[in-house]
Amino acid sequence: MLQKSTGATIDTMMQVTGWQPHSVRGFLAGIVRKKLGLNLVSEANKSGRIYRIDGRLAGNKINEAA
Repeated sequence: MLQKSTGATIDTMMQVTGWQPHSVRGFLAGIVRKKLGLNLVSEANKSGRIYRIDGRLAGNKINEAA
């Protein structure tokens, strides 16, 4: 879901996983951003906040690897 260019909302991820909103947000921050080092983009639009993975490593992980 996060790899698609359209991304996903918290509500969509909650429906698919059965998780509570705080669990989804914790997964995005703790696993996707910190542990995996992926560049998670968050954009607001009419239907709510959309999250998607940009496809590049986040800046802090690039610096750690050097």
